[in-house]
Amino acid sequence: MVNRLNIADRLSDSAKRWPNQIAVVQPVGRNSEGVYRYRCWTFAELEREANQIAFGLRAWGVEPSKRIVLMVRPSFEFIALTFGLMRAGIVVVLIDPGMGRSNIFQCLEEIAPDGFIAIPIVQAIRVLNRRRFPNARFNVTVGRRWPWIGTSYDDLLLRGSRLIDSMSATDRIEKSPTAGTDPAAIIFTSGSTGPPKGVVYEHGMFDAQVDLLRDFYGIQSGEADLPGFPLFGLFNAAMGVTTVIPDMDPTKPARVDPMRVLAQMRDWKVTQAFGSPAIWNRIGRHCEATGVKLPSTLRRVLSAGAPVPVHVIERMRRAFSNPEADIHTPYGATESLPVASISGREVIEQTAPLSRAGKGTCVGRIFAGIEVKIVEITDGPIKAVSDLKELPRGEIGEILVRGPSTTREYFRRPDATAAAKVVSDPGHQSTSFFHRMGDVGYLDDQDRLWFCGRKAHIVETSFGRMFTIPCEAIFNNHPRVFRSALVGVGSKPNQHPVIVVEPDAGQFPKTRVDQERFRDELLALARGNSLTSSIETVLFHPSLPVDIRHNVKIFREKLGPWAEGELLKADAKSK
Repeated sequence: MVNRLNIADRLSDSAKRWPNQIAVVQPVGRNSEGVYRYRCWTFAELEREANQIAFGLRAWGVEPSKRIVLMVRPSFEFIALTFGLMRAGIVVVLIDPGMGRSNIFQCLEEIAPDGFIAIPIVQAIRVLNRRRFPNARFNVTVGRRWPWIGTSYDDLLLRGSRLIDSMSATDRIEKSPTAGTDPAAIIFTSGSTGPPKGVVYEHGMFDAQVDLLRDFYGIQSGEADLPGFPLFGLFNAAMGVTTVIPDMDPTKPARVDPMRVLAQMRDWKVTQAFGSPAIWNRIGRHCEATGVKLPSTLRRVLSAGAPVPVHVIERMRRAFSNPEADIHTPYGATESLPVASISGREVIEQTAPLSRAGKGTCVGRIFAGIEVKIVEITDGPIKAVSDLKELPRGEIGEILVRGPSTTREYFRRPDATAAAKVVSDPGHQSTSFFHRMGDVGYLDDQDRLWFCGRKAHIVETSFGRMFTIPCEAIFNNHPRVFRSALVGVGSKPNQHPVIVVEPDAGQFPKTRVDQERFRDELLALARGNSLTSSIETVLFHPSLPVDIRHNVKIFREKLGPWAEGELLKADAKSK
């Protein structure tokens, strides 16, 4: 018997239980005094719109399993469209616009979409590049539509309304067109550590994510969340939580206006806020500089998408006015989220001193229902878990995870799937495979997971392996260092370890004497720790290359060739 499951049924449940509760709040401008005006929709209204979209797609002839690219700004329409598409059994394709034009086109061509639901500019670009997307027959413009660009969002709703009106009440209550193992979405990785890949999410995986997040953080219906990541609005609707759409560009979190976010938090008595570290860095610094506190209704802040620096956690904790509030940093990846989480209190009181000593970054305790293994670091595909050597606690190895929210494949990437998935016992209650996170780390004696860097960034020297996060922490202790990156020059396993330092603002050495003094101080730190005692080369960089979106993930792949070039130039000068 097929297990019928559709993640959009979660919205239906919320609409039945809390029909008149506000589901989505969207800012629609401000008055002459700068006070926000809003438009609100209830759960019943969100459910009605999602149904109109689903039936409109059916009336148009869009069959289940078709792939539709959704490129719409965070809005009520984005949430309604995502639920409507999924309810119709259509696979929603989501691509991060921050990954760059060439990567976006590569991803879209790989998907071979059956249509686009997008803002006008995206539709215009699609039309100009129509030869790249020969299957894209079903195209809907959200916003002002030009006559030569497909149908409009309102037209889609009208199609749905007409079909619904023509049906009997019994026929309107449609059985789910999907099973729990059917694809619901394809979400592309950011491409920050390699080519972007389409991660296939099944309905059952989204369903499991809702339960994992709700239960771990104690999220309750009736709360209000301000999500800096649009997809989190879907989890809110599934939990009976109000989504307050923030007045910000989600592709540029480092440029968020703290005053706007704080105003919306106060206006809607927000209890939870979700976003990248770049958002909380801006807001924490604003609160520190102005003395403003976060609203007393705020219970929890979730920060994900990139590593969260300790200084961000410290500032945010000082900004809370609610003594019970805290910032939490869930760990995971597009392929498996969530895996673990740690609170700001635990970081500051317990793990930060260990991190500064080179123990790695503690990412917290494992979610219930998620299994983590630390195994011997292995290059190339692994066919079965039985081929792996599991490591004892405290020993750094490759991180493997499995659970009900762990995805099983990349879209049309069999080689990447084979490299990332490890077959386990078929009878396991959640999944029959582990996902290789691409990270290295260890479990401590309290069952906490520690992150020690990306596997691809390991520097392999004649002295042994060197892991980025623990080594960099030693240099980051210097008061003039903003951040640093460990890279290897030469071929493995005989790489030459180099530490590249980005000094704090105004601290870049201006003279040769200052540079030599600064370098000597850093090398003294290195000699004082067994992790870094073999490092003899320090280079200074004015601004390390980082991801555009979060301004945190360091592109060490770019720094390696740069460091090699700098050493060659220095060698040439000395001759």
